[in-house]
Amino acid sequence: MTLSGKSFKLHGKVQHYAWGGYEYIPNLLDFENIDKKPCAEYWMGAHPSASSIINDATNSVSLNEYIKNNTNETITKAVFERFGELPYLFKILDVKDMLSIQVHPTKVEAEKGFDAEEAAGIPITASNRNYKDRNHKPEVMVAISDFWLLHGFKPADELLKTLQDVKEFNVLIALFKQDGYKGLYQFVMEMAQPDVDSLLLPLVERELRRRGSNELNKADAGWWVCKLFEDGKEIKNIDKGIFSIYFFNIVNAKPGEAVFQGAGIPHAYLEGQNVELMANSDNVLRGGLTPKHIDVPELMKHTAFEPVVPNVMGGVDVGNNEVLYTCPVPDFGIKKISLNGNEHASTASSFEIIIAIEGGAVFNGSNNLVIKKGDAMAIFPGETYTIEASGNCVLYKAFVPA
Repeated sequence: MTLSGKSFKLHGKVQHYAWGGYEYIPNLLDFENIDKKPCAEYWMGAHPSASSIINDATNSVSLNEYIKNNTNETITKAVFERFGELPYLFKILDVKDMLSIQVHPTKVEAEKGFDAEEAAGIPITASNRNYKDRNHKPEVMVAISDFWLLHGFKPADELLKTLQDVKEFNVLIALFKQDGYKGLYQFVMEMAQPDVDSLLLPLVERELRRRGSNELNKADAGWWVCKLFEDGKEIKNIDKGIFSIYFFNIVNAKPGEAVFQGAGIPHAYLEGQNVELMANSDNVLRGGLTPKHIDVPELMKHTAFEPVVPNVMGGVDVGNNEVLYTCPVPDFGIKKISLNGNEHASTASSFEIIIAIEGGAVFNGSNNLVIKKGDAMAIFPGETYTIEASGNCVLYKAFVPA
């Protein structure tokens, strides 16, 4: 099957993970969430487990299959020779509950880990499988609401102050001064559960009292600790992820601001909605705040034990009504397009996916299409097009850098 033209409507896949919200993605995509399922992520791309569908006026086809059968036309020979696939996965996220503490491996380490688990005969669908593919998973998120996340270890002076200010952590001060980030983190992550409960129980109870007295806000670690227990559940088998909430930077990104997360940087999303773009991988090493598989030795092997000063990017105005968010990887790039009674003109140099987050527009190319909020498009290399909006319209574009 050959589709007509070089630009098409794209229909992604909603993922119903437990941490997702119930309203944002249904409202964005204009469907009724009749079953009241959590709608956590909207995937746009060619991931084999949840490929998008593209269509022209008469035919619809899996993007993954279409790329396999029309490689040069869709992603170009050069991209295929380098990556073997569309190298990115584009998403919309609605984070209602905190995601797991996680780290992503480098590409070299992902290849080693995948091959080792294959040799060990661990099924790819096994719950204890760490490596689902041989790829790295750098990612960038751009906030589309007030967004909160954990990102990297605090600078040493800030972490030391945390250990001093939280009396339950005073016992860890000498350890941090002697053995640094790795010694500290390894100690708490390998701590026996009874010892974790004994250490953290008074801390959790105190933070709950402070929340009840309106002493906390979202910039405080205690706010997020309380969120873990807001349903009134018993405080036992306390999650070791709480240590990370205190040890990592708490970052607030405003709408239009972005944060890049490279290999080895420990992180977790806390709350809000974002546009996320990542390498086409599902390799996640988890360290808490999740019922999923946690592998502390593997997590420790790939964590960057160094201070991080978060880089919250406002983006660079590159003209043509575009803002570019710089990402230091060859797999993907992302731009924000803001229109208000004007147009954006471009020629695609790679496979692009564009989604409208606000407003609507008219797309003029080999196929002329109306784009409303929540609509996404797939654009093949070489397509020359304009996007015109009579009112306010905000779109995000994913592409492969030249």
